[in-house]
Amino acid sequence: MATFGLSGVVSQNLVTDNVSVVEGEMAIISCRVKNNDDSVIQLLNPNRQTIYFRDMRPLKDARFQLVNFSDNELKVSLSNVSLSDEGRYVCQLYTDPPQEAYADITVLVPPGNPIIEARDEVLSEGNETEMTCTAMSSKPAASIRWMKGDKEMPGKPKVELTYDKMYTVTSRLTFTVSKEDDGVPVACIVDHPAVKDFLAQKYLEVQYKPEVKIVVEFPQGLTREGENLELTCQAKGKPQPQRVNWVKVDDDVPSHAVITGGDLYIENLNKTYNGTYRCVASNTVGESFDDYILYVYDAPTTTPKPTTASTSTTISSSISPLEANQGALSAERESAGIKTPEAQQPSISRHRYAFSLMQSDVIIKHNAGDFCGLGRFVPIERSVREALIASGARDDF
Repeated sequence: MATFGLSGVVSQNLVTDNVSVVEGEMAIISCRVKNNDDSVIQLLNPNRQTIYFRDMRPLKDARFQLVNFSDNELKVSLSNVSLSDEGRYVCQLYTDPPQEAYADITVLVPPGNPIIEARDEVLSEGNETEMTCTAMSSKPAASIRWMKGDKEMPGKPKVELTYDKMYTVTSRLTFTVSKEDDGVPVACIVDHPAVKDFLAQKYLEVQYKPEVKIVVEFPQGLTREGENLELTCQAKGKPQPQRVNWVKVDDDVPSHAVITGGDLYIENLNKTYNGTYRCVASNTVGESFDDYILYVYDAPTTTPKPTTASTSTTISSSISPLEANQGALSAERESAGIKTPEAQQPSISRHRYAFSLMQSDVIIKHNAGDFCGLGRFVPIERSVREALIASGARDDF
């Protein structure tokens, strides 16, 4: 038989705490006395039935268990908490009049798994779409946030209270997609005191018209007359382009041009081929193009190599009368068949000489005792030698 406590007055000498607990988990209720004069402490349920009187449990509910009892504290646990356990519990100090403190137990009910739904499974770039996320049967009501990739998106929430005093929250998200959204996750994140990081997500599938780019394969530099031209059209889209076509704006493509898939090849360029060449690619979403402007430059001119004319070499020397005489004597000796012995020829190491070539002439510089022409030394007759010695020349030739 349950006992019922008397109504009392709120006392600052008796202290307790409010408790929030997730449904199915355990709650701890603690009644504490600052200054006890041997008065009895008891705990009452929201119906003011006595749960514990000192360390005795009159209430026949085995989910309540004594955790601690002393002159200054009565601590009780309540396991497997349900919604029916929610309410105000009373800590009472059995004095006259009784002193009371109140502990409110709030039972939290987490929502079920969030449900995310998309109006469109496959989207086209530039179109608007809508998604909804639902968090059902929670207490209190959950809040919902939206993330597209790493960007938070604003949703429109709607809260409904169900017959069993639970809350269902639905959030609606509307946005326009671009081709960059293809493959991007959209997440619905549920915030609730009973759960953390509760989410559901969907990946966007966005179709978009082709992206087109013309690449010049040849030539690498200027396009000149007589050369060849090779262009490649690169097209990427979702779905992949069904057609890739080459046209010349305001004119026809040259008749001998070769088109293979996305490649355009033109041989032997001339200036009549100048103009804008366009690559057009299309899929179910739409079509796109890229342009290449051809301007054919003149063929490079060939500069003729300079011809080498045969020129005579003039030996110029500035010689003295004695040296001139020496030259005449040498010529006479040679005509007579008399050769100068090698021993009489001065060695190169004993005489300094230099040649200076200027244009086609050879200018010969020499020291006293040396007469050189075209790189050959000529001996000097004795009379000339003596005259040179008398003039101060070296006697080493």
